[in-house]
Amino acid sequence: MYTLTYESVATHKITGAEMEELLEKARANNQRDDITGCLIYYKGGFVQLLEGSKTKIEILYDKIKIDPRHKNVTLFSDDEISKRTFPNWGMAYYPIDENNTTKYEYEQFKRNLILMADLIEPTNVTSKQFWKKIKTMISEPPM
Repeated sequence: MYTLTYESVATHKITGAEMEELLEKARANNQRDDITGCLIYYKGGFVQLLEGSKTKIEILYDKIKIDPRHKNVTLFSDDEISKRTFPNWGMAYYPIDENNTTKYEYEQFKRNLILMADLIEPTNVTSKQFWKKIKTMISEPPM
């Protein structure tokens, strides 16, 4: 089994409807291909961890790199793994609407991500790098 994690920047502000459409397709494809992972979209940036067969993940990542919804796709860790970090997550995502979110809700979102990072036991270097990147991302000032 194989895992990778990457970051990218949205080419435009992603609406809730666009994200739901993306996730609906991703979940169906990921279930078919036995891929699990976690996607975080926060203030115009994406960080994603994918895990599954190396061939399937490489094919998916090649598609992700050319997706016009984002740019500057940068792989920052990959590993051969024996155990998944997200074994039951077809694709996790927390919807946060930047137009209708209070400062308190943003702070709660950040606290929830930090709590998840602290509670989920990373099973490999790539998952550790994923959570480290998430913590860095949410601690940076708004774009």
